[in-house]
Amino acid sequence: MKKLVLIFMIALVALCATPLFAGGEAEEAVSDEVVITWRTRPGNQEESDLYKAISDQISAELDGITLVYEPGSSATSSYQDVLKTELASGVAPDLFWIPGSDIAEFVKRDLLLDMTAIADKTDHKDSDFYPGPMYHLTFDPDSMKTGEKLWGLPRDVSTLALYLNLDLIAEAGAPDPRVLAEQGLWTWEAFYEVMKAVSDLGDDVYGYGQSSWWGPYMTWMNSAGGGLFNEDRTGTDMQSEGSLKGLAFQQKFYNENLAVPFGEDAEPPFKAGKLGMYQNGRWVTPGMRTITDFEWDVVELPTGPAGNQGNWLFWGAYVANKDTKNPEAVFKLLQALTSAKVQAQVAAAGANIPSRTSKDALDAFLTFTPPENNQAFLNGLADSPASEGPMWVGNWSEYDAALGAKISAVFNNEMSIEEFANGIESELNKFFK
Repeated sequence: MKKLVLIFMIALVALCATPLFAGGEAEEAVSDEVVITWRTRPGNQEESDLYKAISDQISAELDGITLVYEPGSSATSSYQDVLKTELASGVAPDLFWIPGSDIAEFVKRDLLLDMTAIADKTDHKDSDFYPGPMYHLTFDPDSMKTGEKLWGLPRDVSTLALYLNLDLIAEAGAPDPRVLAEQGLWTWEAFYEVMKAVSDLGDDVYGYGQSSWWGPYMTWMNSAGGGLFNEDRTGTDMQSEGSLKGLAFQQKFYNENLAVPFGEDAEPPFKAGKLGMYQNGRWVTPGMRTITDFEWDVVELPTGPAGNQGNWLFWGAYVANKDTKNPEAVFKLLQALTSAKVQAQVAAAGANIPSRTSKDALDAFLTFTPPENNQAFLNGLADSPASEGPMWVGNWSEYDAALGAKISAVFNNEMSIEEFANGIESELNKFFK
């Protein structure tokens, strides 16, 4: 009997000592691995695949951190609205990309993590990035001062340019806009003449097209001396002489049937070879690279009455979920995603311009062809573009929707410019309350 008890005790000790302790160590090892989820809004499957490859690459380089990439979609509702719903429900990713114009709304809703204290322990420098985006990414809405917070880092920047169907322009006998730009002759007047010449090629051909969101139509107002907001961003500037002049210029080419009707997507007719000039950002370049039926390139926007292109410095930022359980790991990912190496990979795909200001980054960007004339985008950056920025006072979503409805009414001849001018200030300033 004593022998049986002894054998039982030995077996019990062996059982406790070996399998259970080994299992405990395995569980501890697994729990030490931090899993970070992150999201972008890719424009197409190729871009989604690129970010997935970058995620896998960074995941392999970050010790103890595993990344899970989620491509965002806006198929059913806006990408930002989905994020806000997920953040409220506690199921949002740890880190995600949002447009620069949405930073203030996310901050004011207390949805983002202030990473200042974490960044101060690293080699991060705000000056490595364009000052326009960093003004808003370090803005404190309580003190109304910049440089006091760190809500994220810019993934990329872009300016708008004109994508050119060089075959149509040559067929129309119009001068090459790129040559005019080099000669300092690329003005509103020259643009109008090229647009009209191409439109005269046939009823199914347009000289120009632009998207209906605020960026493209505001370039004309900016270059006439107007703008979205007054100087201190506490009210609208859409009633100003410059804004109305830019509005009238656009109304002219819509009324004369020289442009793709406002509200229609201008990209398909451009790709189909039926559009001479198409205004859009760097982000559509990957799609343009699929064109094989005609020769294309880009040129900077024409100079307007105010003496500049009226361009925008667009940007989007990676920001962190305020409720992430791993803020230090998230900041490591943030730095990796905005590193020179990763920005070069993304820029090489055609969709973005690096948000880092180093000469090496810009020199490398010039080699990411086609288009051949990448300098056009950098010329836009060098022409004092207005930085895309959120409304720290007021509600950007409501302002944007109300303005867009009025702009559409003017271009579709449902409202005169005089009616627009008389009512737009009171209509829009209520969103600054």
